[in-house]
Amino acid sequence: MSDKKTVHLISHTHWDREWYMPYEHHHVLLIELMDKLLDTLDQDPEYRYFHLDGQTIIREDYLQVRPDQQERLDKYIREGRIQFGPWYILQDEFLTSSEANLRNLLIGHQDAKPFGVLSKTGYFPDSFGNMGQAPQILQQAGIDNAIFGRGVKPTGFNNAVVDADSYESPYSEMIWKSPDGSEVLGILFANWYCNGMEVPAEADKAKAYWDKNLPDAEKFASTNHLLFMNGCDHQPIQTDLPEAIKVSSELYPDIEFVHSNFDDYIQAVAAEVPDDLAVIQGELRSQHTDGWGTLVNTASARVYLKQLNQQGQTLLEKVTEPLATMAHLAGVKAYPHHLLTYAWKTLMQNHPHDSICGCSVDEVHREMLTRFAKSSHVAEKIAQQSAEAIAAAINQEVLAQWGEGAVPFVAFNTAGLTRSGVLETELLIGKKYFPEGPNPQALARELESTPLPTFVVQDETGRVYTAEIQDLGAHFGYELPKDRFRQPYIARKVKVIFQAVDVPSLSYRTYALVPTESAPVQESNIQSDAVSSVVVNGNTIENDKLSATVEANGSLTVQLKASGHIYSGLNVFENTGDIGNEYVYRQPEGEKTLTTEHLQAEITVVEHSPYRAVIQSVLRWEIPVSADETFDMEKRQMVPFTERTAQRKKQTVPLVLTTEYTLEAGSEMVKVRTSFNNQAKDHRLRALFPTGIQVDHHYADSIFEVAKRDTAPAKEWINPSNAQHQQGFVHVTDGEQGLLIANKGLNEYEVLRDGRNTIAVTLLRASSELGDWGVFETPEAQCLGEQTTEYAIRPFAGDAAKSGAIGEAYSYPVPWTVVQAGTLADASERDAQKPVRAANAGAAADAASTLPLSSQFVGWNESDTTMAFSALKLNAETQDVIVRWYNLADEEASLNVEVGFDVEAAYASDVLEQRGEELSTPHNAVGGYKIVTRAYHAR
Repeated sequence: MSDKKTVHLISHTHWDREWYMPYEHHHVLLIELMDKLLDTLDQDPEYRYFHLDGQTIIREDYLQVRPDQQERLDKYIREGRIQFGPWYILQDEFLTSSEANLRNLLIGHQDAKPFGVLSKTGYFPDSFGNMGQAPQILQQAGIDNAIFGRGVKPTGFNNAVVDADSYESPYSEMIWKSPDGSEVLGILFANWYCNGMEVPAEADKAKAYWDKNLPDAEKFASTNHLLFMNGCDHQPIQTDLPEAIKVSSELYPDIEFVHSNFDDYIQAVAAEVPDDLAVIQGELRSQHTDGWGTLVNTASARVYLKQLNQQGQTLLEKVTEPLATMAHLAGVKAYPHHLLTYAWKTLMQNHPHDSICGCSVDEVHREMLTRFAKSSHVAEKIAQQSAEAIAAAINQEVLAQWGEGAVPFVAFNTAGLTRSGVLETELLIGKKYFPEGPNPQALARELESTPLPTFVVQDETGRVYTAEIQDLGAHFGYELPKDRFRQPYIARKVKVIFQAVDVPSLSYRTYALVPTESAPVQESNIQSDAVSSVVVNGNTIENDKLSATVEANGSLTVQLKASGHIYSGLNVFENTGDIGNEYVYRQPEGEKTLTTEHLQAEITVVEHSPYRAVIQSVLRWEIPVSADETFDMEKRQMVPFTERTAQRKKQTVPLVLTTEYTLEAGSEMVKVRTSFNNQAKDHRLRALFPTGIQVDHHYADSIFEVAKRDTAPAKEWINPSNAQHQQGFVHVTDGEQGLLIANKGLNEYEVLRDGRNTIAVTLLRASSELGDWGVFETPEAQCLGEQTTEYAIRPFAGDAAKSGAIGEAYSYPVPWTVVQAGTLADASERDAQKPVRAANAGAAADAASTLPLSSQFVGWNESDTTMAFSALKLNAETQDVIVRWYNLADEEASLNVEVGFDVEAAYASDVLEQRGEELSTPHNAVGGYKIVTRAYHAR
């Protein structure tokens, strides 16, 4: 290693697309910056490189306004002077799903591919914590490094240099290892990503600048290569940097100053790092700090954003992509790669940390609502078209087995696991197009005057299901044929509610609403409710597996019948003040925590059928209206949140909590829905679930892993709160008994150190300011008005994965898809899709009316393994069917896959969906914590 030090100045701007100003305000500044950058690159060959913040969306944002500059911009990307990728956006890793993190990387690579160059830098400059599986994901994508700004050692705000007694790594360079053993070279921005901004070009100022900053970098560097980031948040480019480098070189002849890039810098560092680099493992969540700078409470800022994000991600990953893949494999509809990429990009535009974290000004988050809706609308339409295309292609002769007057419909299970569940769908019983009658009113009266027959629900075996059938009357509808103008109609509708049982993963099953006179019911075919039906006894609901009692205070007592274990006091609510901001929760000093433990609930059974029972609890509570006037003063004066003395007002407002507890036949999960109208400000609302299990750790669903976390923080931690991120669930277990709490878009939890290991899930956090570096009022972050939260209680015995608890938690947010067969999908669309797979299938390509009543496209050994399903989709280049799982355990697991389509070849693949070695057997062993992707090329 040479004794001469090299200063690598990397020019960049960290571009938060939206934050303390609305998106378009930042957008205007981006256009100005990019114009200046291109002019500088044109005019000054000594201005060598610019790092485009690791996100390809910046090119899209710029060309949206300046399409005339595409040739200039693309030229510098191809030449490598503008470093491009590898991500589409810089996401918050913990608040976006596992698959969303991968789509971000995949689409970033796709955007960069036409240029033939890509910055292979694992760039996480400002993530609010880093996912533990990042090294494995990066290695699978051919990236051997990670550059990050947070999560490793005790430092000051934004990694200001401080002295500390202990560090997780003595250097800014380290080895970062995933749970599966994958490793990358990790490099921490020990002095933040702005330590080389605004380098003076005047000699006296430059000497003062470097005399301070050089020792700061040398303090942590393990090699003679020192990283200086020439830029910061929305920082305009330093056009005189070449002159500043020249001046610096003259001042310090023993140091080489270079205008560098990450590729060169990382290569130089990797060649000289010492053998004694520290190895850090798994998640980087700044646990060895005082706890005030983790920014984890962004997980509860504007909860409504997290709920919409969960819905949008689940829709794309677990509904639309699987349905589109099934339709492709069935030969009835082409896979819409372009539309799905558009839907993903639109959704991911909400995934940067200042966006999805809810820590921006109100205008930003209003715009996010439109993006969530746009992405979901595209996904919904693709899902509908795919499901209807399959339903329309089911063999008509087979459908005729139910007789005249029967109304067949198709249920799709896209959750990736075999499951049962209560389905609700609306079916058309009679339909009349407007041209068929003098006016719609007459058609409606005619349809509604026709007596409805008595119906039963049957499957293809003749099994009859207990069902509720509601007459909804006549309603307007329309069809959009592919070969003619829209067709409005009036139709008689019924709503059908029944429980589907054991529907295989990634499959569909056909049922029919059958007039009883057309299908005499044999006693042997009636679904048996004797074992699994739901029974209601007072305030207790139970099935053969679980008993749940709503207590006088509205809390729940649950007993798992197989083990006899009882959990009590579940779903008591807690309320505290919050004088922090969108980033950080801070309870007023000395405040008494409020709970509903001693309230009296109004309890009512609101639904009871053999397959489902619902008990409602209503709690009428009074909580403080807001923080007091001191809080307003402290915000104006920019008093740090840790030093604020504000309290809550004595004045109160009502908070009425309406909770519905739902238990379905055969289920071991109680689903919970709590609604309320929030009229209070500056507070936090949580639901509490005492586990009573005495252990010092717990488990949280994270990115491609269920992470084991210590319940007590490290010794450096002084923040009274130890809230954490979660994806789908958190659970506490001692290996014999466990309690899992699943959720829909509730990303913040805490396991309390209260002697009972109580799981606390945040339902609402009402804030009034952005926080960080200035004063930015955010009144809409108070989340006033109607709120609805959904979560679920799942006790289990033994291993959480092998007991089925984790699988049920993953399936919980995934909706069923149900479509009517033979009437909603138009035959002309099927005709248009005939050539989709004609090249492979020849004369058999026409799948119209040839599909069976039920079919499973992908199955696997889900009941005896620790593998979790993640994705079913189609690769855009190879048209390979991509299926992904990951191993939840540290030990090897078996993966036995059976596909329901003809396979020409199967390959091991990776997170970028590239073909690896060809697989000769569907039975494979998967290493502990491995993410495994398979690519199947269909005939």
